[in-house]
Amino acid sequence: AIALPFIFGNMRVIRSAVIRERNLPYIEAAQSIGAPPTRILMYHILPNVMPYVIVAFSTIIGAVILIEASLSFLGFGVASGTPSWGIDLSARNREYFNVAPWLMVGPGVALSLTVLGYNFLGDALRDILDPRLRGSR
Repeated sequence: AIALPFIFGNMRVIRSAVIRERNLPYIEAAQSIGAPPTRILMYHILPNVMPYVIVAFSTIIGAVILIEASLSFLGFGVASGTPSWGIDLSARNREYFNVAPWLMVGPGVALSLTVLGYNFLGDALRDILDPRLRGSR
């Protein structure tokens, strides 16, 4: 439910990339020699649009994790007793933080590193799968 609003905006970006790619001369050349539309889509358009898809969805994953943790921190997220980094950092645990402030470092660092890891994973996959970058190594 949290990721649903993000998908619509990213689909517009991906759609515009597909339309831009569809109007390039090599697509017209493939159509003129009689390549079927599914072949053009799978072998020409999709590999050139996949970097946008990968970056968009890796960004969505990080944002959804942060939103869930924020909602849980405020008390509107998952039910009490369900493991969540937001609940671990919430006001329910404030009395522990006064005695042992290092207890908030674990969930905060884990949350930050997870979001950062998903962003790095998306960037690495884009670098690996982007056909425009293959010859530059």
